Amino acid sequence: MLRRKLRAPVVSSFLAVALPPGSDAHTRLSSYVPKEDEHEMDVDTATSAAQVPAKHPLPELEIYCYLLVLIFLIDQKKYNEAKACASASIARLKNINRRTVDVLASRLYFYYSYSYELTNSLAEIRGNLLALHRMATLRRDELGQETLLNLLLRNYLHYNLYDQAEKLRSKAPRFEAHSNQQFCRYLFYLGKIRTIQLEYTDAKESLLQAARKAPSTARGFLIQCNKWAVIVRLLLGEIPERTVFMQKGMKKALRPYFELTNAVRVGDLELFRTVADKFASTFSSDRTHNLIVRLRHNVIRTGLRNISISYSRISLPDVAKKLSLNSENPVADAESIVAKAIRDGAIDATIDHANGWMVSKETGDVYSTNEPQIAFNSRIAFCLNMHNEAVRALRFPPNSHKEKETAEKRRERQQQEQELAKHIAEEDDDDF
Repeated sequence: MLRRKLRAPVVSSFLAVALPPGSDAHTRLSSYVPKEDEHEMDVDTATSAAQVPAKHPLPELEIYCYLLVLIFLIDQKKYNEAKACASASIARLKNINRRTVDVLASRLYFYYSYSYELTNSLAEIRGNLLALHRMATLRRDELGQETLLNLLLRNYLHYNLYDQAEKLRSKAPRFEAHSNQQFCRYLFYLGKIRTIQLEYTDAKESLLQAARKAPSTARGFLIQCNKWAVIVRLLLGEIPERTVFMQKGMKKALRPYFELTNAVRVGDLELFRTVADKFASTFSSDRTHNLIVRLRHNVIRTGLRNISISYSRISLPDVAKKLSLNSENPVADAESIVAKAIRDGAIDATIDHANGWMVSKETGDVYSTNEPQIAFNSRIAFCLNMHNEAVRALRFPPNSHKEKETAEKRRERQQQEQELAKHIAEEDDDDF
């Protein structure tokens, strides 16, 4: 709400009240604010004339003024002035070591990096961010640590330096997360690193957890999490539910990934190529193009599985034709793909090299065997064991009410009983 009301006269009036006129901070920050209508400026300053600025403003107030001017410059799209203001604020912040400034400092770090990102010069501040992270660690500023760690990860990932990002993440000091927003960002960056490193299971868990913990108002962040989560699930051989693509406010943004999922589900390589070419610009801007190239193998494997189920025997040229293999020697490629799928256990078939056939083995009726009964018995046993453990946990330990009395406790108890009996006897004598 405050950010929408930031105008040059308002910012100038606030600086005149918050900072002493003529001070270094006031002079520096006022130079970034453009001078607009003089009459409007006079009116604004006249209304605040009753408020006399302090001679020595609090450091928290000074840092807040830097933050306010920086946000104003970014909203006005004056990115070069924002970079200069951000650098000056960071230089001032290094000389302040107060825990009451940590929250403002974390926001200042974010906009410091954001102003350089808007001008495509993130690499210039990587050294400064590392120095700030070291300073925050020495000062035990945990909020600043997690903010700067996320900014460094974003800096590395912006230039596709995934190995360096993982080294930093693994060697960074461990601490308890204080900001849910920063924790969500950390999970998202961790999911991207795990995806590039082929650790799809861990990547899926991190991305889905980031999407669950993120606030519903962070629509753009949720869209990015869902995009990467869809790709990771497809790489794992899973097909995301349709409800993932029908979420409120995300249907249009996730449309390319919905069509991609449909192509992978069907196992149609030609359809997969069409979708990849149709939304190539979207995938490039999302930085998921390299991951989609990896999906080609999953599409071929899915199509080959459908062929093995549909045909008991099929020639390798027909396999190449149905898989839409466009290469110099499609038959040889089809043979190698089938052989690899058989070795990996994706299909249950054999290759007849003499005749050039792929022969699928007959799939037996699993319900004619004892496997369903064994699986059913194991599930029943699991449920019964869970029930017994729950009942056992509700019981009290045996004879817990019968604690063993020591000789001293027994002596005290007998003495109290004798005194009580004597007191009752005396009361009876008084009644007579």
